[in-house]
Amino acid sequence: MKLILAIVSNDDALAVSDALNEERYQVTRLSTTGGFLRAGNTTLIIGTDDEKVERAIEIIGSESKRRTEVVPTSSSFESGHLSAYPIEVQVGGATIFVLNVEDFRKL
Repeated sequence: MKLILAIVSNDDALAVSDALNEERYQVTRLSTTGGFLRAGNTTLIIGTDDEKVERAIEIIGSESKRRTEVVPTSSSFESGHLSAYPIEVQVGGATIFVLNVEDFRKL
């Protein structure tokens, strides 16, 4: 048995969990916050049999789209002035961890 931890954008979380549920994966959703843009993420916890891991990863990948967003940033100059200018960053996609499960009990 495996435990899949998938960190996805809040924008993709519903589509990912719905697609997983359609194929009978049981999913627990946790609200989390990412470090880089301090953007809201959702961490999905999925317990599954070893042979179903690759299919779960395919589903997560198909529903977690990478996209470009323009975000403000700031820099300071020697004169002490701050200037804000937008930069493009890649957001979305998924970060996935697959862990071995030694014991599983549902009480």
